[in-house]
Parts: sequence; structure tokens; C-alpha cells
Amino acid sequence: MTPQFRTLGLAAVALAIVALAVAAPSLARQAAAPATAAGAAPPSADDFGREPAIRGVSVSPDGKHLAAIRSPDGVKAYVSIWETANMGKGPVNLLCGERSQCLSVRFLKNDRIEVQVRQTITQGAIRTHLFRFFTTDLEGKVWRNALGTTDQTAGPGARVASTLPSDPKTILTQSFEDGNYSPLDLYTGARRKTFTFSDKFGAEQIDLKGEVRARKSVDFDNGKVYIAQWIRNPANDQWEEHFRYFAADREPTDIVGFSEDPNIIYVRVTAGRDKAAIHEYDIAARKLLEPIFEIKLFDAVGVIQSDAATSNGRLMGFTYDGEIQKTYWVDERMAAITKGLRQALGVTTVPVQWTDAASGETSRYATANGADVTINSWSDDLKYVVVVKSGPSQPPQFFLLTDGTKLTALGDSRPWLRTASLGDTRMVQYAARDGLMIPAFLTTPKKEIYGPGPYPTIIVPHGGPWGRDNMGWDGSGWVQYFAARGYAILQPQFRGSDGWGQKIWRAGDAQWGMKMQDDKDDGAKWLIARGIAAPDRIAMHGYSYGGYSAMVASIRPNGLYQCAVAGAGVASVEKFREVVNRSRIGRELQRPTIQGLSPIERASEASIPVFLYHGNRDTTVPISESERFVAALKAAGKPYKYLEIEDMGHQYVVWEPGQAAQVLTAIEAYLRTDCGPGGL
Repeated sequence: MTPQFRTLGLAAVALAIVALAVAAPSLARQAAAPATAAGAAPPSADDFGREPAIRGVSVSPDGKHLAAIRSPDGVKAYVSIWETANMGKGPVNLLCGERSQCLSVRFLKNDRIEVQVRQTITQGAIRTHLFRFFTTDLEGKVWRNALGTTDQTAGPGARVASTLPSDPKTILTQSFEDGNYSPLDLYTGARRKTFTFSDKFGAEQIDLKGEVRARKSVDFDNGKVYIAQWIRNPANDQWEEHFRYFAADREPTDIVGFSEDPNIIYVRVTAGRDKAAIHEYDIAARKLLEPIFEIKLFDAVGVIQSDAATSNGRLMGFTYDGEIQKTYWVDERMAAITKGLRQALGVTTVPVQWTDAASGETSRYATANGADVTINSWSDDLKYVVVVKSGPSQPPQFFLLTDGTKLTALGDSRPWLRTASLGDTRMVQYAARDGLMIPAFLTTPKKEIYGPGPYPTIIVPHGGPWGRDNMGWDGSGWVQYFAARGYAILQPQFRGSDGWGQKIWRAGDAQWGMKMQDDKDDGAKWLIARGIAAPDRIAMHGYSYGGYSAMVASIRPNGLYQCAVAGAGVASVEKFREVVNRSRIGRELQRPTIQGLSPIERASEASIPVFLYHGNRDTTVPISESERFVAALKAAGKPYKYLEIEDMGHQYVVWEPGQAAQVLTAIEAYLRTDCGPGGL
């Protein structure tokens, strides 16, 4: 990185931006339109439902090639490969098969890539999706499955456990069939077994030399399940147990990286803390050293290390959970690049006053104003860096930074989507009725289009419930599609949410449909008190656990909601308990926390209309859960509508092109016509 970049102004960098027609010319972003009635027209459901024009961009280790997934028609996706020194030449395009959809691509070596594809499969009554991994050259001449053969019809086969950066030809794979690890020659397909999987151990981790250096075992102590961490001693090559934690305690110590010193590893620690921290651990001394990274307000997540052959394992930064998962760079060059990119791409910040739920202390925290930049991929020498600019109202835009001074626009993920009418998103907090501070993301409609409010409002709880939302671009459209139509959207990070510290997480234990539900209702009341939500125009829409929450909202007599929309929800708490009960870890880790209200048992008490939708290829939450609740509502004479979606799975990655648009269109129609008296 040239030193001049650190002080290069926005105007100077703007002159270096090259608008490159990487995507089809018809997908080029139109000039920004003023917020007139025409320019501010809300995006269509298809604008969200189409496959992105470009995504998943990465650069080869030597910097000579770029790879990405593209879809000019919004339906079929394929792999594109460019030469960085001759971008105007256009890409080589690789198809993933007649019945397959390209999902992701990454470089394994300078001239070899891994491609992940998805297919729908039907075996008797089982309707699901199959994921496959293939490796190929940059022209797609020879495709091999992850076991090294050219059989395109074989099952998933294996996963890439390590790219082995120091080896120019070989990667390390793990077989899905027997769990064994094998080096695979990407050029000949030859593989040999080097590490045999054991039923006693699992969760193996690979060190910087490509060897299995850590693994875990599950055992019992006085009837209580514990997880033990085993590490192979670099001094004598012997496996040794180093630390353990009980599942019921929910305070894991997890290895997140191997350092350049074979005796030092990086671990993420939650024991005795509300927010996780990253420590060094001395293997020889069996000692946890002082924290090397911690954030007062948020959980530390992991480490970022170099995978360049000449500096493999060098510590470059840390990741942590903020409004999105963020990076703190300790590498001076990466920190300077990020600072310069934010200046060049017009990123600004806004202050947020934040109260820590655990300590009660209030601090000021800066978040990106509308959009931020992240570094997606880089060449070993940092000559080429792939940059993404995105935010809640900004679909991802991709750039290539060359030599620290030249920015090349690679393309927009959704160039057809007009952003003028999208809502404004910010981090907020509110106090639940028992005083617990609940984080949330609030998106409000553009005031110049819809006025100052109050607005019709949708409460959107996330799935999990051990999960969380992020303040980034949401391709599902559940937030911005409706904000562009005049709705306010609140995404409450209710108690039981993970990624906000131990206090908020544990406060949800055994509170399903009770205090966990209170938090969502209290969020609605908070919006009403501030004149943001119209008190007689509030609905709840949730998916998965959020779908369960929407079912619960329909039967709790609080009078807050005009209707509820439940996507792929579970109708009974017992069904959740049944799922986690299949694992002996789950029986102690999560099952005791799943207690509370079951919507199926109280469907006759539903006091508002309910709309349910569910995919018939959902293998996470069986479609029978929605069908059971529908049957109970019907038997009780309660108002409902139900939509079964053909070939849709549970997670967004198993939604087919067009299904997001189908969901958005159906929800919008329901809210307008069937949500309470006169619609929402």
C-alpha cells in the first residue's frame, strides 16, 4: 500500500474509479433519480426476489484473477472469471449444470476454484435440497467432486477442511461418508488418507501446517454432559485434554485460531463474562493468558489471519458483533486501506448512545450512516483488494482496489433496484417492562414521501431464537420492501437472542411466549409512545422461531396487533424440545430453556386474523406444523389464510429464484386486505 493513500481525498479517488461493464450492459445502474413521485416509486417484489446480478467476489492469491457468481437474468446463476490485468476483456463464464444452481465460488489455488451448487431432490416422500462441491480450473475444462473423481452425479462427497496455502497443488478434504481426512491433488485427483475419524471425537480443527491439531469429545461426569477440548501437543505429538465445560453451563472456551507459534493458540472465552473475549492459550503451560481482544459493549467473535504462503497464520485482525459483524484490524496496511476506502466511498458515521444490558453503564458508540465498506478478499501481496459497500438501504456494490489508489467498480448486486424510497435504519434500545434493555433495529419510511408518522408498523422477530439480526442489507425484503411502502419495521433483539451478551441470552430461558413475547410487545408500545407506530395499525411477521412468535401474538389478549403473519413456524414448544432432544448435548444445553406457551394448544383463543405460509421442501420445520395450526384455527372457526409454497426449503439459501417475491407479494396483499378492519 502506498503511503499516499492514507491522505488521498474523496475527489482524488473518485477520479480513479473506472466504471467497468462486468455485468450485462442492461443491468448497469441508472443515474440516481431525485426523490420525486416517480423516482421514489417503491421497488417491486421481483426486485428483491431475483438472483443478484453479482455476488461473492474474490481474488486469487496471486492477484491475477477474480471470481464471482453472476445472474444477468435474475434466475440462472453461473461462475465468472476475469483477468485482473485485462478486465476489459470480459469474463469466462462457467455453468454449474442443467439442474443445478451456482451458490458460491472461491479460489483454492491460483488456478483452481471450488464451486458449491444446489439441487432439489425427491426420494419417495422426502423432498429436500442437496448441496454439492466441485473443483475445476479457470476455464471449466475438468470438473471434479470433492473426492477427486469426475463423477458429476456423486453425492456431496466431502468438504474442504483446509486450502493448505503453502502447498501449490494440494488441499485437505474431509469425507462426509466416513469423516476421514485426506489430502487431494487438485490436478490429478489423487487422494490419500492421513487422519482417521473417530466416533469418540469430533469438531476437528486444522492448524497452519494442515494437520488435525484439535478436536472435542463429549462425555459425562456424575450424569452431566461435558465437552472436552483435546489438543495435539506440538512437542511430543500426543493428544491431551486441556479444558472442558459442561453443556448446561453454556460457557464454552473455543479455539478460534492457531498462531505462528505452535505452542500458542487463540481461544474465545465466555466463562465468567457477559461479553466473550479472545485470549491466547499456552499449550505447554496449560494456561489461559490475558485477553488480547475484548469489546466493552459487544461479543468478540474470532481472529483474521493471513493465508499467504509466505506469512500463513500472521494475525491481521479480530471480528466482533456490533450492529453488523465488524473487523478491528491490527494489521496497519489493512487498517489504512479501510480508512482510505471509507473516505473514498463517502462513508460517514452517526453516534449512538448505548446502555450495556449487563452493567447498566451508558456509552457512546459510532455506527455507519446508511452504508459501510468491508474488505471481502485480497491477494497475498495486497496489490488487489475486493471491497464491498452495503448497508440497510444499500444493496452490495463491489469494487476492486488496485495498488492502493485505483478503484474499479465491478458491479451492483441489484442495479435494477431504485433505493430512493427505501427506509432509514438505526440502532435503538428500549426498556422492557422488567427494566431489561432490549436492543433493536428500527427502520422508518422516508419522511419526505410518507410524512413524519405515525406509520402502520410491523414487528419482525428473528428466528432461532438463539440468533440475532444485523443492520446490513437484507435481500429477503422483509424490512425494506415494506418500509418503501410506508411501514415502520422494528426488529427486536428480545431476551433469548444470542450475540448480545450472556444476560440478554439467558434471560430468555423458559420464557417462550411469555417474557420473550413481552419484549416484542413492549417494543410495539415503545413505538406508539414515540409517535412512530399508529396504535391501531400494528402487525407481527416472523419466520421460523419468529413464525412461532407470530402464532403466539395471535392468541395473547393484549390488543396490540391487527393480524399476525407466520412463516414456517413451529406450533408447539414440545416440537422444539423434541428436536433438541435428539442430541445428548442439546438435552442439557438447550432443552431446559425451551418452556412456555404452545400456540397449538390455545388456537381457539386466537383473537386476530392469521396468515401462514410454509415451503413443502422444509426439512428444518416440517410443513405439518403450519398445517396443524391451520387445522386448529379452522376447527375453532377463526379467520386465517394459508399458502403452501412449492419447492421452498427453510433457510434462505434453499429458496428458489422468485420465491422471495412470492412471499412478499402474498404478505403485502394480506396486510392490505385482511389485516384487521380495513387492512393495515
